[in-house]
Amino acid sequence: MNRSCLNFLKDMVPFLHFVCWLCGGFVLGFGIFQSMNSRFAYLVTTFWPIYPANTLVVTGTIVMCVCYIGVLGGMKESRCMLINFFILLFILMLVELAMACVFLVFSKKIDTYFEKDLMQSLEIYRMSSPEGNKTIRDDFDAAQHLFKCCGVHGVADWKDNIPLSCCKKDPCNVVPFSTWQEGCLVKLKDWFAHNYRSTGSGVVTMFIIQFLCLCFTVPVFCSFTRQGLGYK
Repeated sequence: MNRSCLNFLKDMVPFLHFVCWLCGGFVLGFGIFQSMNSRFAYLVTTFWPIYPANTLVVTGTIVMCVCYIGVLGGMKESRCMLINFFILLFILMLVELAMACVFLVFSKKIDTYFEKDLMQSLEIYRMSSPEGNKTIRDDFDAAQHLFKCCGVHGVADWKDNIPLSCCKKDPCNVVPFSTWQEGCLVKLKDWFAHNYRSTGSGVVTMFIIQFLCLCFTVPVFCSFTRQGLGYK
């Protein structure tokens, strides 16, 4: 193999690691965007520990840190740094695969806790003052306005304390006002399930990119190391 081809293969190692780093940056940025614009997060407290936005921020940060070691190791041709990168990336890929399975499984198990959490949030809303529990109130109002629904199962859930976000058409400043009759349970359930499936699919895509990166760079690294052509 001529020298130009060897140099090309060696240059591809840090480039592919940089591509992985960019993927981590994209995931981190998307997770931050979701966190800043997240809706309905506080209505379903059971799923908060694995809320997609939180998971994307943590995963993107870790991927960027690990891939930075790979980029630096490839540029400096450091065997130690590249070996550490390969080990850390392999462990990270296993974690990502487990996370993807969790998200895809949870998207099917949302029914188990979803209705209970929504009813608890509705009761908190009903019993709180206009200035109390503002986060839950804002999330519930946003859900009812966006999905054109009212309550969990229907408008009857609100009893005698129907919020203005249930108003179907003007005028809304008179009592009684026209309200949406359909509950928000099914629509919110579908919205959350779609988010979990999308996040799981995104993590799988990142896993595939990292796997292809390893499939190319590890043989190149081993070949060059055996021949004494770099990576010291």
